[in-house]
Amino acid sequence: MKFSCILLLLFSIPGFSQELTLEQANHLAGLPLKCLQQEYPNKLGQMLVDSTEIQSPQKLHPTFYGCFDWHSSVHGHWSLVYLLKRFPNLSNRELIVQKLRTNLSKANIQVEIDYLNKKHEKSFERTYGWNWLLKLQLELETYNEPFAKELAQNLKPLSNIIIERYIEFLPKLLYPMRVGTHSNTAFGLTFAWDYAVYTKNDLFQKCIKENAVRLFQKDQNCPFTWEPSGADFLSPCLEEMALMQRILPKAEFLIWLKKFAPQLFKKKFTWEVAKVSDRTDGHLVHLDGLNFSRAWNLYALINQYPKEFSHLKPLANYHLNFSLPSVVDGNYEGEHWLASFALRAFEEKK
Repeated sequence: MKFSCILLLLFSIPGFSQELTLEQANHLAGLPLKCLQQEYPNKLGQMLVDSTEIQSPQKLHPTFYGCFDWHSSVHGHWSLVYLLKRFPNLSNRELIVQKLRTNLSKANIQVEIDYLNKKHEKSFERTYGWNWLLKLQLELETYNEPFAKELAQNLKPLSNIIIERYIEFLPKLLYPMRVGTHSNTAFGLTFAWDYAVYTKNDLFQKCIKENAVRLFQKDQNCPFTWEPSGADFLSPCLEEMALMQRILPKAEFLIWLKKFAPQLFKKKFTWEVAKVSDRTDGHLVHLDGLNFSRAWNLYALINQYPKEFSHLKPLANYHLNFSLPSVVDGNYEGEHWLASFALRAFEEKK
């Protein structure tokens, strides 16, 4: 079935909309709201130096212990802040604010800081969790509500540590990670760049730009046909494109892109969506995330360069809409994080 036919089928589903509606927002908010303070099941990315470090997830990470793992908890928090900003009449608004206040308290953030300051945890959540943390920080800082300003101040010391870690780490990274999972180097710099620009942090911007150019500027002919790998939830080709789109001037970026992804300039370019064979499998369900990753990067490209890439809009819609109905399917393997990826796509769709 061609993707245009699939889109027509999706649009016929009751309650389905091409734009994010209040009804959909309430559904998507319900997922991180459910898991934000759900301690188990849990996957700790912890290094143990002795038995004293064996503690419960909530004890170790009183802010980001829910939603299965640390980084999913971080972007679960981002999802709720993002939705509160865009839907003032969101259901359970007061409960959401209450849970955000509880988790993002000064005392809880200090425990997170103490954890990251352990000598053997300097690489904890590098750089995927770091990237999402700065996305959360930016969302709070740009939210004109007193409670958000307070939480932004609480979170700021942790974000400052992450910025220091980036500046220390990036020059040491001699070779980029071009995978479709957590360690993808390009994705790990995207939200970090956005925050560096917003805060006018010249040193941070300089560090990201110089290292991104060093790692990626010579890349050509990204192998689109290699996607997807078995458990991708990020598009290696498009995440690299998204980073270079941020840091390069328009003319320079388009020259680079013609060498890196010439197929995107073709009016008839198409790309089959990633399909999930078993959404109860925590790794296989990653592929829904890949569809959202492709969508948000295509939307961002179209929004900045409509003249050159408006022909990609149906393809971006196809990827978003193909996996959107599965976000709220009741399987914790996907629902603890996929809402964030869907919202990220809607954020770029505009």
